[in-house]
Amino acid sequence: MAGSRMQLELSRVVQGRSRLGVLKGLGRTGQHSLEIPGCLLYTHFGTVPHLTQDTLHTLISLPSVTQITLSHIAEHQEVLEEFKDGFRKFAGLHDTVLYCSLHDPATPSPMGYTTNKTVSVWGSGGRIELTVAKFMALQKTVQPDWYQSMCDGETWQNSASRKRVRKSVDRTLAHLDECLLVHQKSKELEGVEVFGVVEGGDILEERVRSARETAKRPVAGFCLDGLQTGSMDQTLRTQLITAMIKELPEDKPRLLHGVGRPDEVLACVEAGVDLFENFFPFLATERGCALSFGFDISTDPERAGRAPPTVLELNEEKATAGESQQNGDLNRHDQTQMTPFEMNLKEKRYQDDFRPLVEGCGCYCCKNHQRAYLHHLLVTNELLAGVLLMIHNTAHYHGFFGALREALATDKLDVLKKRVLGDGGLQTERKE
Repeated sequence: MAGSRMQLELSRVVQGRSRLGVLKGLGRTGQHSLEIPGCLLYTHFGTVPHLTQDTLHTLISLPSVTQITLSHIAEHQEVLEEFKDGFRKFAGLHDTVLYCSLHDPATPSPMGYTTNKTVSVWGSGGRIELTVAKFMALQKTVQPDWYQSMCDGETWQNSASRKRVRKSVDRTLAHLDECLLVHQKSKELEGVEVFGVVEGGDILEERVRSARETAKRPVAGFCLDGLQTGSMDQTLRTQLITAMIKELPEDKPRLLHGVGRPDEVLACVEAGVDLFENFFPFLATERGCALSFGFDISTDPERAGRAPPTVLELNEEKATAGESQQNGDLNRHDQTQMTPFEMNLKEKRYQDDFRPLVEGCGCYCCKNHQRAYLHHLLVTNELLAGVLLMIHNTAHYHGFFGALREALATDKLDVLKKRVLGDGGLQTERKE
């Protein structure tokens, strides 16, 4: 928007694409910042799943931006309107920046409910149809610091025809223009930033057109939509991102929806993406799994022993079961399935494993509990299992992004990729 307070300051651009920097001037007062590449804080209705605010803030280096979604909020519009003071105060959030997106990235939405004038979100009570007027009324009620414009994002499946993809781009641009018109006339949204959405399915020409036209609008940044895990292989995703970014200004941030796997994050950062959603730790937690991939790029032999690639134990086990999967295979993935970057603590072999989830991890769970204890909590369906796993998985994932920024700053991205993906495929760490 004109007079946007949000400013992207780049400190390095590696190999012409990977960007290191800080997104400054966030929030209504502009006092917050967010390092890039980075991730947002994933929540359900303002709360990180399984964690109270007190528990959450025992973690260090949390993202300054909290993601909330209309799929969780829309059905509570009347209550929020009656409350009048915005979602931040309603949910007891304080020192954070609110970003409002359309859909929950961890929950696939049913297809086939988009029209020329409406999009649908799905709450606990079922489908809620949103016109631009209702969408913008929700934004005025929520009072976020920035929000994703309304869009037609139903063309991520490769069965979408060229005609349908073209229509989604046209609709998304029309929605953006309507949203901007309402936004510019709204006192309630003064100081709030709008992110334009780039669509186009898997058709290169439509991706380029969508990016080029969206960049002409007065938006603060860009959401790259329809590229989520499971929609396409990484080679095609990288090709599309590269083409889109050529059309986007360098001084505005690029947020990618629906991608969270470490291997895919690395590839997308190399293609020029700045920001990601933080739903991957939640999905792993819901599977009863702990993130366990290595990402320490230190050359210090003592530090290099931290976060051993216990993920590789998993792959050794999969190979034994005839389900071997290359760790670093960038083909199409289903985000509901267990990945090579986590260990399934429900498995019987962990019942007498008295090591921490990840050696050297400084989170509360790893400093105080063993794999055997987490196994017990999971097989007995104790609620504490989700709490401890979410603490670890959130800390581990944010640590990965810290290592990614360090790797870009010190020219060690190749070292990090080998650490995360394994040297030349899979190495195996034998169980002690």
